[in-house]
Order: sequence, then structure tokens, then C-alpha cells
Amino acid sequence: MFAVSCNNNMKTPLKNSIISPKADKNPISFKKFDDLRIDNYYWLNERENPEVIDYLERENDYYEKMTAHTKDFQKELFKEIKSKIKEEDESVPYFINGYWYVTKYKKNKDYPLYIRNKDSVNAKEEILFDCNVLAKDHEYFNLSNIQISPNNKYAAFSIDTVSRRLYTIKIKNLETGEIYDDEINNSSGSFVWANDNSTLFYTNRDSKTLRNDKIFKHKLGTRSVDDQLVYNEKDNTFYTSVSRSKSNKLIIISSYSILTSEFQFIDADNPDNEFQLFSKRVRGVEYSINHFEDYFYIITNRDNSKNYKLMKTPIKNTEYNNWENVIEHRDDVLIEGIDIFKNYLVVSERSNGLNKINIKRWDESENYYLNFNSDTYTSYTTSNIDFNTNILRYVYNSMTDPYSVIDFDMETKEKIVRKEHKVIDDKFNKENYVSERIWAKAKDGTKIPISLVYKKGIKKDGNNPLLLYGYGSYGNTIDPSFSISRLSLLDRGFIYAISHVRGSEYLGREWYEDGKLFNKMNTFTDFVDCTKHLISEGFTSSKHTYAYGGSAGGLLMGAVINLAPELYNGVIAAVPFVDVVTTMLDETIPLTTSEYDEWGNPNNKNYYKYMMTYSPYDNVKKINYPNLLVTTGLHDSQVQYWEPAKWVAKLRELKTDENNLFLNTNMETGHGGSSGRFESLKDLAKEYAFLFDLENIYN
Repeated sequence: MFAVSCNNNMKTPLKNSIISPKADKNPISFKKFDDLRIDNYYWLNERENPEVIDYLERENDYYEKMTAHTKDFQKELFKEIKSKIKEEDESVPYFINGYWYVTKYKKNKDYPLYIRNKDSVNAKEEILFDCNVLAKDHEYFNLSNIQISPNNKYAAFSIDTVSRRLYTIKIKNLETGEIYDDEINNSSGSFVWANDNSTLFYTNRDSKTLRNDKIFKHKLGTRSVDDQLVYNEKDNTFYTSVSRSKSNKLIIISSYSILTSEFQFIDADNPDNEFQLFSKRVRGVEYSINHFEDYFYIITNRDNSKNYKLMKTPIKNTEYNNWENVIEHRDDVLIEGIDIFKNYLVVSERSNGLNKINIKRWDESENYYLNFNSDTYTSYTTSNIDFNTNILRYVYNSMTDPYSVIDFDMETKEKIVRKEHKVIDDKFNKENYVSERIWAKAKDGTKIPISLVYKKGIKKDGNNPLLLYGYGSYGNTIDPSFSISRLSLLDRGFIYAISHVRGSEYLGREWYEDGKLFNKMNTFTDFVDCTKHLISEGFTSSKHTYAYGGSAGGLLMGAVINLAPELYNGVIAAVPFVDVVTTMLDETIPLTTSEYDEWGNPNNKNYYKYMMTYSPYDNVKKINYPNLLVTTGLHDSQVQYWEPAKWVAKLRELKTDENNLFLNTNMETGHGGSSGRFESLKDLAKEYAFLFDLENIYN
């Protein structure tokens, strides 16, 4: 029996007694082509304006007062979720260059410890970084990257204490514990050591546009102002980054946009050499490179290979006319990545929406797939650093099976589960939950997959609360995976569903192409059609249906409630990208120019008109909207806080219902929300309490 009840003593606020905030209207006109837009709330983008801060704080105060009756429940939810997570925990160790590396969490600590052991996992621990100490004086803290020098003496690391994704690189002497004075600011967090143990290549991030635009070379012990510019990516639709090859023999610079890529490389033993171009960029041609012995192995969409094919070329002759096929393109199989070993090639694939791991011997004597007996699971390779091994490490989980790390012997086919994440709850039994995949029919006849999980025993009578999640942009695929925190929904009778809408790569690259640019509307209508299907099949009804999306998924939420608000009782839009046209017309805003290939460039009349048909902010109408919880962060670098703030202000002005409309701004963080292992669970408890409140569930 589900633990669902209504506490009749719960005191909910009288809506008429708490006045919702009202943003001042200060109309500004924007004329483009033959269209005139009036933006009454454009002034909210003035981050330093005290009136803007005042408005955000008034919205926060309104949210706090309107949800005061759920505060105790939020605390209980936080405790409940936290209690199911193992506090004393550690990652599966991996071995590299003489050391075993592991990440550990201690009880009552919010941040990890990064540790290594020389030669043996049982050797004395060497604490590289205790992030609890580093984070002590910061509201937000993120250690994003650690790179150990080849001689194991130095650790370069990057931190962000603002949540703006502008990282500071520092260098620690692991023998003495000293952190050197030479700091590198405004980095993307991408950096690598050369084999001389004194040269560090790093990526610069433009502090205004937040585009990774330059690669610099830093010499240990020198000032960062003296660093040498190695590469400048002048095309403002491209990003750049730097990495080391798995072979440790090459330093690689990558330049990439959404549609196009290009690489350069040098010998890691000779960091002062000039970088050599791998193959000149061609618009629409994507490729990635992996070095092994005398060859580069290349995943590419060349020759109209939408789902990619695998090619190789000699390291001394890397131009395209030297490339030869290793695995041909297949219309029904998407190649997502490769892992190279001395005796084996492992290909990560996706077929019919499902992850597949294909294992091939180089001598072609064997070719087989790992077997997964489910249609709603996630599996991927991880931490395969050593060439000279037959052991493949991969991860498996599903919506009912907790996350496991598995070592698989590709020769003997024996597997060892190195770690299965535990749910700290004696009542938890994965057999009490059901997961399945169903298919909805879109209005154009396309079948859209939906992954579902729920507790056994539900009846398809339309009375179940259901939370439908969606994203559908950039080709990012949301795979059906396990979540400890989600148990708090399932155990209270919720069904959880993922709508695998077009715009992801769930069904291959064409699935992505059908949900971008002039096909973007498919993403939104697919989600609506999935909702209708779930209702028609009796999983839920419109008075019990809820939707959730963040960032580009927040755009999805904004578009959906303009298209079909009547289908949802409540919607959560986290850091939502909702002011599409204004943002994409402003090249000074972070990420704008690099995303023309995803959304289109509204300086083109056709793209402008198409964006105007779905941009949530531009399509707010005088209609009834669902209950809404909108969240953002003042320092968000990816979706600026003013997009959700303006959207909420306009919704307050025009909506014709009396449903809840909340804007909750975290004044200390950015796009990813709160830092720390458990602090983020408080944000989740807020969201769950919003849903439970609408269902009159209070314990």
C-alpha cells in the first residue's frame, strides 16, 4: 500500500492574504525585419541594479510565505533522501602510472576527498585534496579537474567559488604539500601536463561571453601573465579545449561547434614544438580522434554517415585522403564512442534507443556484445585507462537496479561487480518496482518512446500522480537510470516517466536532426503527445499530471504550457531557457554565437520567424496556466537569471488563473544549483514538496 495521506491539520496560506510581487513595466521596443516586439521587463537583466535584486528577493519572500506550510515536510524529505544514501562511501579505485586513485566521502561531510595509494590499494593513503577544507569559507565550491604530472610530483587543479564556470587553476607540490603562488584565472577547467613535468597547456575562457577561445602554455614557476598563446580560436561559433591522448604520447587541441570539429596535436615529449593540423575543418563534418600505436582511430560523420562510422589513418598521414574504414556506417546503429586496448576494440553503440557494448578482437577472431536483459537500462564504459589489459570496466543500472561498476574479462568473459550502490533502507527491494518502455504516437505518426518506473500494484485508473521529464536538445540523451531520491516519489504513489522526444539521440542522429533548427517544434509536440498517451492509457489524468525540465528542458516546459496548459496540474521549470529570441540576438550573452547551429541565427528572417512561433516568453498569453515552480541562480552562466525572472513577471501580468506561480532564485549559485553532496538535496526537497502539496500529500 502506498504511503499517501492528507494531513487535515495542515495549514495552507490564504492566497488573497499574501500579495504576489509585481515587477515594474518599463517597455523597450525591439524591431527586427517587419516585426516589433515590446519587452516590458527587459530592465531585469541589470544584475547590479538594486531594484532588480529587490524584485528577486520579493519573489523569494513570496515563495517562502506561500510554501511555509510545507517547510517541515521539506526537512523530512531531505532527511529521508539523505538517510538512504551511504555517507561513508568511496569510488572503485583505478590504477595509473604507479598509483591507485580513489574518491572518498566521510560521514557528515559535504565534499569529497581525493586520495591515492602507491603500488597497492592497501598502501598508506595520500590525501591529495580534502574539498571540505578547501570549501570551508565559500558558499559555493567546485573542484572541477585534477591532473597529475607524469612524474607524480605535481597536481594541477581548478576551482570555482562563484558558480560562474570561470575556474582558477592552481598547482600543488605533492611531495611538500605546498600550493604554488602561480595562479591562472579565467580558465575553462581544461588543462594537461606535457611529459617534461613543467609545461601546462590550458584553455582560457572569455570572462564575458564564457567561450573557450584560447590555448595557453604555462611554465611551472613563472607568472601567468607571461604565458605563451598557443592557439586562438577566432570563429565565435567555435569552442576550443586541450587534452592528452590515452597513450600519453600526444597533446591534442580540439576546436568544435555543434556541427563541425577540427584537431591539432604535438608530441607530449616536445611541448615547444608547433602543433600539427590533423585534418582541416569542413562545415558539417564532425570527427574525434583516438591514438593507438601507429594509427589514429577516427569517429566521423564523413560521407553522409549520420550515425557515424569508424576510420583509421597513419599518425604520419592524417589528412582525409588517407583515412580508411574500420566499421562502416549503419542506418540503425549510432556509434557513441570507443575504448582501445592492446588486443581489443570496444565500441559503445546505441540501437533502438538502447546502449550496446560491442567487443571486437583486433585479429577479428571474436566479435560479441555484452548482454543486458532489459528494455529500460543504462550502460557505458568508464575509467579504462590502461591499454595493456583484457579487463573492461563498465557501469550498469536501470530504473529499478542501482548503479553497479563491473570489471569484465574480455578473454574469459568473467565479470566481477566491483561496486553496487546501496540503498540504505531495510524496506527497499528492487522487486517492488516495475520499469517498462512504451511508445506514443506523435501527431505526424512518429512513435515516441517513453521510459516508466512505478511501484508494483498501481491501477491504470487515471488516479496516479505522474511526473514526466523531458529535455530534447543538443543531441543529449536522457537514459533511464536509477535514482535513490526518486524513491521518495515512487513510494508515495507517483509514476516517473521520461519522454525521449526528438532533439536527443535516443534513436540515432536523425532523431536529433528532427528536433532542432526548423524541426524544433517536434520536441514540444512530442512531449505533449506523450502526455496525452499516458493519460489515454490510464496511467494518470490531467489533474494528476506534472512535468519537469531544466535549462533547454525548461524551454521545453515553457513551450509545452503555451501549447497545452490544460494537460498539467503542475510544472517545474529549472533554470529555464525561455527568452529564446532576445538571447539569440544578443551576441554578448554567453553561449549565444556557438548555438546558432542548434537553434538557428535569428538575424536570418526565416529563423527569426520560426523562433517566434515557440519562444516561451514571446508566446505568453491570457490563458489559464498550470501551477508553476520556476528556479534559477543569480550567477547562472548558461541561462542568465533574467530569462526566468522576466518570464515569471510576464506570466503574472497575463495569466488568467489563480494557480501558484513561484520564482525561487538562489542568490549564491549558478546553473548547477547548490554545491556539496547533500546541499543539492534541499533543492530537490523543495521541488518534491511543490508536487506533493498539489497532491495533498504531506507525509
